[in-house]
Amino acid sequence: MKAALFDLDGVLIDTEPVYTEIWSNIERHFPTGIDNFAQRIKGTTLPDILSQYFRKEDYAAIISMLTEAEDNMEYPLFTGTVPFLKKLKEAQIPAAIVTSSNDIKMRRLFAMYPGFNEFFDAIITDSHVKRSKPDPEGYLLAASKLGVEPADCVVFEDSFNGLKAGVAAGASVVAIATTNSADSLRQYTTLIATDLSDKSLDALF
Repeated sequence: MKAALFDLDGVLIDTEPVYTEIWSNIERHFPTGIDNFAQRIKGTTLPDILSQYFRKEDYAAIISMLTEAEDNMEYPLFTGTVPFLKKLKEAQIPAAIVTSSNDIKMRRLFAMYPGFNEFFDAIITDSHVKRSKPDPEGYLLAASKLGVEPADCVVFEDSFNGLKAGVAAGASVVAIATTNSADSLRQYTTLIATDLSDKSLDALF
């Protein structure tokens, strides 16, 4: 591979269970009537979540609930994250984050882990795209910023929306089975890993 493109939550940081509870709680206050709502929206930007599922008059209250929860969150790195990123650096393989999260969260993350941002040659957040995952825009933009073709990239994703985006971008896709079961991920790719410490990933570089 010539470049590695990473989703953030559920791939690099272990936050998806927290977000599931946050959005389940929001949905209890502002019911959508959608089964497994918190799972369904994974990989989607906040503007898209609000516009697709909630009334405009509820936006402010929902944003307030989300902001309060995120202000008290920690962003634990998965055990395999830093060792895997170090291997990429040593192999001179450029890397990017492609996340539906916002710039405020990214600044908080990088402040929590000084030097972590140096592993990445590009950061794509919700402020850089008009269409959230499963649209491939974010991954296409990341490949462009790294100066490589999407077909020469490997996308690391845990959510269904993110996997769809990686496939639509024309990249090779590795499904990380932290949020969803391995069986449920096989419809998108045959490359499935438990996390970034999975030895099966050594064959990629």
